[in-house]
Amino acid sequence: MKIIILGAGQVGGTLAEHLAGEANDITVVDTDGERLRSLGDRLDIRTVQGHASFPTVLLKAGAEDADMLVAVTNSDETNMVACQVAHTLYHTPTKIARVRSAAYLTRDALFANEAIPVDVLISPEQVVTHYIKRLIEIPGALQVIDFADGKAQLVAVKAFYGGPLVGQQLRQIREHMPNVETRVAAIFRRDRAILPRGDTVVEADDEVFFIAAKQDIRAVMGELRGVDERNKRVVIAGGGQIGERLAEAIESRYQVKIIEMSPARCRHLSDTLNSTVILQGSASDRDLMVEENIAQADIFLALTNDDEANIMSSLLAKRLGARKVMTIINNPAYVDLVQGGEIDIAISPQLATIGTLLAHVRRGDIVSVHSLRRGAAEAIEAVAHGDARSSKVVGRAVENIALPSGTTIGAIIRDEEVIIARGTTVIEAGDHVILFVVDKKYIRDVEKLFHVGLTFF
Repeated sequence: MKIIILGAGQVGGTLAEHLAGEANDITVVDTDGERLRSLGDRLDIRTVQGHASFPTVLLKAGAEDADMLVAVTNSDETNMVACQVAHTLYHTPTKIARVRSAAYLTRDALFANEAIPVDVLISPEQVVTHYIKRLIEIPGALQVIDFADGKAQLVAVKAFYGGPLVGQQLRQIREHMPNVETRVAAIFRRDRAILPRGDTVVEADDEVFFIAAKQDIRAVMGELRGVDERNKRVVIAGGGQIGERLAEAIESRYQVKIIEMSPARCRHLSDTLNSTVILQGSASDRDLMVEENIAQADIFLALTNDDEANIMSSLLAKRLGARKVMTIINNPAYVDLVQGGEIDIAISPQLATIGTLLAHVRRGDIVSVHSLRRGAAEAIEAVAHGDARSSKVVGRAVENIALPSGTTIGAIIRDEEVIIARGTTVIEAGDHVILFVVDKKYIRDVEKLFHVGLTFF
């Protein structure tokens, strides 16, 4: 596939890195020559220096015969105009644009072929807001990932001392929950991943990844963690786009406070939000945090654009008694460094955006690949095609499929039904298959497993 990526920043560069090794013809466009040279030295890609929306620059990048344009520059307007130019002059079949401003995103009719022709809109703020909202809605969850448009969910929890399953074998889950289908996909214990088996015993402080149908998640959480108090009080540090969108999404069901430095932004938030309490000040101000009873907060969220400010305010909130702390970290290299200590969950907007982009960009049988918390495992959603002659998986029972080392099949989504995979489960054409890979080096082998042979027509 011939793909043009506009923007060589963290998102564009990471996307190019993911796609360059998958037999794609990748061209990256940016105004920054140094960034392009750095990418070109590391990856087998073409680079073009210039303004991403200029027709001559797009022509030089190969827009005339490109299959896809992915516009992820830092400018919404540049991304939108580039899609317009690619559509009008070069008839590019698929156009994806990152658009941040809510002023554009609230106008549905704006992004249509007769207006601004964007086939897929990616909003990092919306992606992150949705991600945080799911974590708030499932108390005790460390990570929540949707598969097959949300029909199934993968959830990570920490098993605590005295919990219902600590000290018991995984095969006993079915005895605890005879009416709920679930499967433990991976366990992260003392800095290493464990491929779970029926006789694996859950230990206190294990991070347990399980998959189930969305409607069964709460029942499984109750078994793994006991009864968690529901979240009620949420404090948000930072009233920017993510903070505002999140408060708007949850204020009808939770008691929400936003701490924001800018007086002008505070006035805007007061005018826009209904029941959220707006406080002007710094979340690193200990006196303010004590005065606002941060010790009574169920969740503290640091959502500013400043990594250091987010980390410091989160550490302060935790030490003052906040029950759970989540922090946005814009530098992906920091995420694993800060998560798991006093900061419960570190969120990378760039990594979340990449995951969403890959779901739209990947061609063929692999729908998405998700890196689980601290790289404990990789979760892959693949679609089975073909028949018993042309496919290595269709028509075969799970126990008879030659899976790469350290790989398990966790669930199958067939139409609207979520099927937890057993050894005798037979995969059919069109099934969405959820796999877990403990070692990342085997992802390519998993992808090959779902390639359709030449006998499939």
